[in-house]
Amino acid sequence: MGKLIYSMITSLDGFVSDRDGNFGWGAPEPETHAFINERARAFGTYLVGRKMYEVMSYWETADAEPDQPPHILEYAKIWQAVDKIVYSTTLAEPSTRRTRIERTFDPDAVRALKAESDRDLTIDGPTLAAQAIRAGLVDEYQLFVGPAIVGGGNPFFPADVRAELDLLEERRFANDVLFLRYAAKHGG
Repeated sequence: MGKLIYSMITSLDGFVSDRDGNFGWGAPEPETHAFINERARAFGTYLVGRKMYEVMSYWETADAEPDQPPHILEYAKIWQAVDKIVYSTTLAEPSTRRTRIERTFDPDAVRALKAESDRDLTIDGPTLAAQAIRAGLVDEYQLFVGPAIVGGGNPFFPADVRAELDLLEERRFANDVLFLRYAAKHGG
């Protein structure tokens, strides 16, 4: 059975993007990116909303651009090798391989996908993740907390939920990014 993991870069004040939708302040440098690559190898399926999909679809061809550093090439290969499910009511067809579109987020279908999977799944994007959090589907939260305060924007966590968590792992990177990994206490 696979775990559902919600993992994103977030500001110290808890936002994945600022009020203008910018998130460049959280771009990982090579050490952090290599660590993200290591984590990403565990995923067999990405669950993403349309906006996150449009951002992440860059990785479909990133390895074809000249002079890419090794950590970028590595993540492109990881992205290309996994299945992707895009939740969108407006996207007509996917622009990447190994991708299917679902029109609605169905918690029961995600539960079944977790039960059938021999690899972990990741859910990316705060709007889609909020639905999974509310449905009690998220097993782990992996936050890359950047040393920035952005004052508002898209929050990592939805405002209307509470959860009990156990800290499983922490790591500090040279650029002062903190990695925090928590397990959800389901039913607690």
